Amino acid sequence: MSRFKRNIIFCGCLLALSLPATRAHAQHGVNDTLKVFAFITPAGDTIPSSALPPVWVYTRLTPQLKKYWADWTRLRNAVYVTYPYAKAASRIMNEINNKLANVSDKKQRKTIIKSREKEIKKEFTDKLTQLSIFQGKVLMKLIYRETGNNCYEIIDEYKGFMNAAFWQTVAVLFGSNLKQSYEAAGRDLDMEKIVRDVEKMYGYQRG
Repeated sequence: MSRFKRNIIFCGCLLALSLPATRAHAQHGVNDTLKVFAFITPAGDTIPSSALPPVWVYTRLTPQLKKYWADWTRLRNAVYVTYPYAKAASRIMNEINNKLANVSDKKQRKTIIKSREKEIKKEFTDKLTQLSIFQGKVLMKLIYRETGNNCYEIIDEYKGFMNAAFWQTVAVLFGSNLKQSYEAAGRDLDMEKIVRDVEKMYGYQRG
């Protein structure tokens, strides 16, 4: 047998003898912490499954993202402040409508509306006057969400066309609009997500 073949056989034997030791060492190594489980698919196939530890990646926000998150935070804060008022508006409207359901006399209807108006002013005037213009816009959208009517329609229904037209003019002067609607799946999607979080957190129910 040539020396070359003997060297190959010798190296092969050394490699074979070292494999069990290498495997045993790998099974107890400091990096051998990944557990692999068997996952069976609905079709009956067995697939190895494991969970890797999370990796956190940090980067600097672009000016566009900074603006987005600043606007989102402002919107979230406004929703947290105004949503209880929107729920109260919905509740009060339902109560007034129930009282007006069988009342046809205009004078009696005005008396019912005026009595509730005094209660509303007493309870909410101080709080609502502390809202910013932006929070006021958010509140009007949330009132539409809760009642299905914009603020112009509500004022027109309970206080008449002249009052509705007057307050619409005031709103426009302040860069707002009483006739604004609410688009949960469109332009107001971010607001809708925040509202749903508020509902889950505080146990509000729709309607």
